[in-house]
Amino acid sequence: MTKALAGLILALALVAVMAGPVRAQAVPLPALDLRVGTTTEPARVVTTLQIIALLTVLSLAPGIMLLMTSFTRLVVSLAFLRSGLGTQQVPPNQVLVALALFLTFFIMGPVWGQVHSQALAPYLAGELDQATALTRALEPVRDFMFRQTRERDLALFMSIAGHPQPETLDDVPTSALIPAFAISELQTAFQIGFIIFIPFLVIDMVVASTLMSMGMLMLPPVMISLPFKVLLFVVADGWNLLVVSLIRGFR
Repeated sequence: MTKALAGLILALALVAVMAGPVRAQAVPLPALDLRVGTTTEPARVVTTLQIIALLTVLSLAPGIMLLMTSFTRLVVSLAFLRSGLGTQQVPPNQVLVALALFLTFFIMGPVWGQVHSQALAPYLAGELDQATALTRALEPVRDFMFRQTRERDLALFMSIAGHPQPETLDDVPTSALIPAFAISELQTAFQIGFIIFIPFLVIDMVVASTLMSMGMLMLPPVMISLPFKVLLFVVADGWNLLVVSLIRGFR
């Protein structure tokens, strides 16, 4: 019994000796230390404000994507298509949003390319300051929005804000251009939705009239018209027609 106890103590001592180097070789883990204090260096305050401004812009990125690109028109038009087909949740919302998102990347590619070449690349190379880079980055985006914005909508927000009638496009503030562009895109999307609904509405009316004339009043017309609408859409290559029309609308 005494020998067993002595062996156990010796084994524990050996484990403790061997565990020492292992603990000494442990990989240090990164730590994040956030502190709020005072400083006498203005440069550090400016850097902090720039970080806060960057985080604010990142938090507004979804709104920028929705209201300053082609995303709104695309996703609303696709939603109208699904409603016209009457397929309930087919395609699902995730598919429609993803399709609208990647079509937005395709349509906005030339605009973002100009932003990169005129503003981002020179700013990262140290050739431009932050204010000049922001002004240059807005120029191609504003040109894109001006091409898609109706004068009536732009005049509405200019009058509400109390701005005088602009002589050139440079006199139009971005704060008035963005909401004008948004409602113009919604107006265009609803017009596209009306055109999408017409052939599907005709099929619904024909099926409903046929069922009524046959005396089959208890059979829902939607159940019969759905396969015919899907067949018409597939035969006409509807996805190709719709996507091509949407893309050409921004050219």
